[in-house]
Amino acid sequence: MKNEISVYVHLPFCVKKCRYCDFLSGVFDDDLVASYIERLLGEIGFYEKLIFDREIKTVYFGGGTPSAIPPSFINTIIKKLNGISGFGNGCEISIEMNPGTVNEEKVKAYLECGINRFSIGLQSVNDNELAALGRIHSYDDFLYAYDLLRKNGVSNINVDLMTGIPHETVSSAVRSLESVCRLDPEHISVYTLILEEGTVFYGMERKDLDLPDEDTGFMIYEETHRILKDHGFERYEISNFAKKGYECRHNIVYWELGDYIGFGAGAASRLGMHRFSNIHDVKGYISSDGLRLEEDLQLNETECMSEYLIMGLRMIRGISMRSFKKRFGRELKDVYGDIIAKYEKEGLLSISDDRLKFTPRGLDLSNIVLKEFV
Repeated sequence: MKNEISVYVHLPFCVKKCRYCDFLSGVFDDDLVASYIERLLGEIGFYEKLIFDREIKTVYFGGGTPSAIPPSFINTIIKKLNGISGFGNGCEISIEMNPGTVNEEKVKAYLECGINRFSIGLQSVNDNELAALGRIHSYDDFLYAYDLLRKNGVSNINVDLMTGIPHETVSSAVRSLESVCRLDPEHISVYTLILEEGTVFYGMERKDLDLPDEDTGFMIYEETHRILKDHGFERYEISNFAKKGYECRHNIVYWELGDYIGFGAGAASRLGMHRFSNIHDVKGYISSDGLRLEEDLQLNETECMSEYLIMGLRMIRGISMRSFKKRFGRELKDVYGDIIAKYEKEGLLSISDDRLKFTPRGLDLSNIVLKEFV
């Protein structure tokens, strides 16, 4: 059996940059998009010897807005990858979609080239909130896109929602959650808005943004988890909820420190203890003859153990202590015993059936605990 690997493809193209977005993305012309895809295909070819004897477990097209470019480019990339390595049985192939860029022709093209998981960036069902975020779509656009996917037989849909956004109230957040749950997607991701440097929002006064206050934010947090649980969504990671069997397998590879390789500007890779990422500049990426890495690190064992804890504890099931010993040859408590004991005493971590994990209260304060493992 071949060793497995996952693939991330970064497509940094958008119709319009959202006001909160700090991702490597922007608005580019058709010629630049075509040049970028040509360069990306060349990069895949460069790594052919590295991945040809490995079975691709998952593929994820992220951005940017992958659905903003012609689907023929997506098809070409999938064929290139499959021709080199071959997709594993049941390979999960995901694509991110903005509802404002979806039509039936694209959906059918995606299905024909093997995409089987669709992630729709809704953020909110309230049009005033969408406008404040700078989204190009309305809630009706989302409903159209969702209906298209279902009519064409898609059975694995994720919907992204965002909380802590301008003009949001408890009632508007509940409306978003209840409306999406009634549609019965297989997966829902709920992220909290962070004001990142370099975004439009970052330079604005908080009062001008009309963000929910701390008490409102906590009530929204509580309602989010109650509503999703009531509708049968299991929280399997800090920000992710799924019906049984529909957890995002690609993201689990990241959280379990599996091997993955990223193609495109700014894309990150991890192969064993080697972590590297491409230059974070689209034009610089296109113009490079060979590889242009912005990060190239050979991690030591201490760094790998730290990442294993920080990433693994994001999952609700936590970390297997036996798996930790098998991977690193050391007992988890011998390395982090003092930290674990401290937060067990405070009721934030627990150990049961071989697994170290957050308690429900610990999940609420996870950032405080995770910093201890750095």
